[in-house]
Amino acid sequence: MASIRKEILIEVPAEDVWAAVRDVGEVHRRLAPGAVTDVRLEGDSRLVTFSNGMVVRELIVDIDDDTRRFAYAAVGGRARHHNATMQVFTEGGRRSRLVWVTDLLPNELAGSIGVLVNQLGDVIKKTLEGSASSERTG
Repeated sequence: MASIRKEILIEVPAEDVWAAVRDVGEVHRRLAPGAVTDVRLEGDSRLVTFSNGMVVRELIVDIDDDTRRFAYAAVGGRARHHNATMQVFTEGGRRSRLVWVTDLLPNELAGSIGVLVNQLGDVIKKTLEGSASSERTG
């Protein structure tokens, strides 16, 4: 099974990063605007539309406020198996670390999914740091 791990240091307090991550219906506004263009909640899942037109149904497995951990699984599509977690850790004062782990089969999807995770990770960092900066100056 392929495993993709992305760690993102973010110059924003962990509680603020977690508030954005746990807002699972607002990914297109709070985490990855532009890269994710729409999110629709449907029961215990969400339909995520990416900027390339790809739509993915993600089952919301768990949102744990105590550990600041969100778990989800993509269902349907090309992957035989896809589960992922995002967990937010305090890195001192006004800094945090977002750890995003994705496990999937078949292994051959790791390259394309890894590219997507890296691109989204960059957008998430920029978005959260930009939001925090505008809140401090605005």
